[in-house]
Amino acid sequence: MLRSLISGSSGNCSLLSYRNTNILVDCGMSGKRLDELLSELNLSGIDLDAILVTHEHIDHISGIGVASRKYNLPIYATEQTHLAMNIGRIADENIKIIEPDRPFEIGFVTADAFSIPHDAADPVGYRFYCGKDKFSVATDIGTMTDELFDSISGSKAVILEANHDIDMLLNGSYSEPLKRRILGNFGHMSNELSAKTALALVNRGTTQIMLSHLSDENNTPELAYKTVSERLEDGGVKDSDVQLIVANRYEVSTF
Repeated sequence: MLRSLISGSSGNCSLLSYRNTNILVDCGMSGKRLDELLSELNLSGIDLDAILVTHEHIDHISGIGVASRKYNLPIYATEQTHLAMNIGRIADENIKIIEPDRPFEIGFVTADAFSIPHDAADPVGYRFYCGKDKFSVATDIGTMTDELFDSISGSKAVILEANHDIDMLLNGSYSEPLKRRILGNFGHMSNELSAKTALALVNRGTTQIMLSHLSDENNTPELAYKTVSERLEDGGVKDSDVQLIVANRYEVSTF
């Protein structure tokens, strides 16, 4: 099962659970809040097996060091991401170096990172193989390349970025350099790009899509959902074909 614990520009954290294996993807919140959200799922930090890091931006890593030290959790990230993170002292045995497209095992789960275009040291997304099912987390993406799409294609469920509405961003209060960064090839996915990607994913068998990492300034949950759902409908997708939801900014979201 793939869940979002929190999602948005203020903080991001996802949870992949399969059998008795529980893996966090990022942890952009306090240790106290992590404990609170896990308790809602009848879990605690001692039930976690690992933290996987997508990249070093603070909204993805602010609670990683605390969680690792408190629960003796290994942190999996690329070498450049480990070097770029400022998360305090981590036990040597909990520093795990990974490389894109080189699968590794955590409990009953096979995890595999894939490179993503974003303005960070060495950013990645993750796909997980749980028995016969594949789950993917794909956020902080400037553009959807063919190679990236192939990495997440065939997933049962995908946490997919829908960061901004282009018109809201262009007409909003952000500085011009920041607008260019977000709209650039190493920025973030728009609702429109997310909609196009969602349709292609459904046509490849995806049945659950969670829109995530929404901007609080340049998007709304209603607008993101409307943009993607209308594109799916125009593409001939029925409501019964896919479960489309928007991740809550501060609370657990589950398919």
